[in-house]
Amino acid sequence: MIRRGAAWLGAAMIWIAIAALLAATFVPAFLDRIYYEGPHSDHYDGAHFENPDGEISFPVPPGVKARRGNLLTRFILDGEDRPAWPDHVAVKRDKPPGRIEGHAMRATWVGHATVLIQTAGLNILTDPIWSDYASPFPGVGPKRVAEPGIAFDDLPKIDIVVVSHNHYDHMDLPTLKRLWKRDRPLIVTSLGNDVILRGAGVEAKALDWGGAVGVKGAIVHVIRNHHWSSRWGRDRNRALWSAFLIETAGGNIFFAGDTGAGDFNWPGQAREYGPVRLAMIPIGAFRFYPGQMETSSHIGPEQAVELFGRLGAIQAIPIHWGTIRLSNEGWDTPPKMLDIYARCAGLASDRFRARRIGEAIMVPDKAAPAVRPDAKALADCAPGSVALAALK
Repeated sequence: MIRRGAAWLGAAMIWIAIAALLAATFVPAFLDRIYYEGPHSDHYDGAHFENPDGEISFPVPPGVKARRGNLLTRFILDGEDRPAWPDHVAVKRDKPPGRIEGHAMRATWVGHATVLIQTAGLNILTDPIWSDYASPFPGVGPKRVAEPGIAFDDLPKIDIVVVSHNHYDHMDLPTLKRLWKRDRPLIVTSLGNDVILRGAGVEAKALDWGGAVGVKGAIVHVIRNHHWSSRWGRDRNRALWSAFLIETAGGNIFFAGDTGAGDFNWPGQAREYGPVRLAMIPIGAFRFYPGQMETSSHIGPEQAVELFGRLGAIQAIPIHWGTIRLSNEGWDTPPKMLDIYARCAGLASDRFRARRIGEAIMVPDKAAPAVRPDAKALADCAPGSVALAALK
């Protein structure tokens, strides 16, 4: 009996080892995907996309132990170092009108990178996510702490949707399927992402950087930014990432998507189409180490203010903060830092400041005059300042 049990155990161990070897061989290939095949370019080598301005590594601050791994592993392993986030943030939901006609422009921050912009009879959504989790598995992964600032059923009929890249907090297939089924909007994205969307029954127009498509008097331009893409880890950079410049009769709208600074030449491409009336600029998911204010793939508040200046925008809404926890900064650290750097840059208080989820604004068509920063503002944004050091 003992010998028979040992034999069964030995056989089981052999089969487990074989299964493990087979998994190591076939699972990575299974998780890889080919979303796009096309001619080589300065950002596509025939298999993967890349940032043509290269990658930047950020040194670990003195006295800080280096962390290894990608964003997800850092997010898990650095849990003990993270400031606490609220479990729930109260939201006063907006109920937008069906349309805003003429030159007027209305914008509502729905949460994370989702903004509803209404102007010239058009309703435009950026990176829409109404799901509770930013994850491939329902009920697992980063969970939103604030409900969407507009109930889905209160959304007006959507004409244009832009999807910047395929990360789960930006390409939310359940939401996109609902929008497609209900409204049949023009969905514009960058190369390769249309294959993912089509697999979910959603039609989209995929363009390379520099491409454009028109609808209902608007023109959507796909603009270079600096990021990366993946749905399953092994499919890294199989699809392209981008920002967008949308020309409308109500003025130009810029959506940065998810981006690092890179060479910071790409905002100039958006300015080539004329003045930017409204810009959506990310300010969160940047702090892996104490005092670090950006990563190669995410700008922080300091770089967000620089981006605002490079765009020459009249108005900006800070996005990509306070909704879904993706990194190590405190819940309200990004907007507090943004306030410091905006004052230091001499921006009028209302041009680029944090908004509440669900808060709607009427976008001005003229920029408020600059304000000369006082000594306190300059001291607050100086490297090593007490104001910055106090932010967790």
